Amino acid sequence: MNYNNEYKNGFRIAIVIAYLSINGLFFSGQVNAAPEEIQVYSDDKEDAGHSSIDWHFNYDISGRATPDYTGEQPPNHVYRLTPEFNFGLTDTFELGLYVLSTVNTDGNWNGDGYKVRLKYIAPHANQGVYWGGNIEVGEQPLAVAPYSDNFEFKAILGWNLEKLSIALNSNTDVSLNSGSGPATEEFDFNINYLIAGKTQLGIESYNELGSVNKLDSFSSDSKTLYAVINSDIAGHEINAGIGRGFNNPSDQWIVKCIVSTKLW
Repeated sequence: MNYNNEYKNGFRIAIVIAYLSINGLFFSGQVNAAPEEIQVYSDDKEDAGHSSIDWHFNYDISGRATPDYTGEQPPNHVYRLTPEFNFGLTDTFELGLYVLSTVNTDGNWNGDGYKVRLKYIAPHANQGVYWGGNIEVGEQPLAVAPYSDNFEFKAILGWNLEKLSIALNSNTDVSLNSGSGPATEEFDFNINYLIAGKTQLGIESYNELGSVNKLDSFSSDSKTLYAVINSDIAGHEINAGIGRGFNNPSDQWIVKCIVSTKLW
């Protein structure tokens, strides 16, 4: 295999994806609140019979202070904590459980429901293309979701090289409540580059596209870009970053961190 050509192709793809994201950000429409899980899915999964816990933290430094609908908790200065429990069912399937919570501006801690997911990652080599999927169902209160019962399908596609990695997610979300409207689509991706040891620097981009019945232009709806670092500290995998929204009224600045710990 000609790795020089592989890297050239990988960098070209990464540059194009990053350009499209940034171009969309500066001309974007409405941006919604930061979700409980700010993460692009790649080929990471637990081996069969093994388990881990991921602690998802994010804080809205500067965001929307008025509700989008009656009963919503506006995201400004809201802290989110979501433990995610992962268990490897087989060499290709992983089961996950999210327990959602927030701390609001009054300092009150609120339980915000749960989500259960099933991830599949097809067998693949350490380097090269991989694919998979993730299905997720959950229930959340009115404070964080306009409809309580929700379903998501996430298509996963990625490409790993020796130092460069790219992951793409296409998310289709639909409420299971009657009268909730059509499903919506979102496209997310990350680009990471290994700089030393187990440390990567990269970007993550989250892009809402509107209803699947009639997708909005790329410059519309929620667009948020994060600068991130991935590393390993004392046996814990760390993903940390700061995100920027580029419109009004958007969440202007968000910080996030994911700490992953093996259980067995």
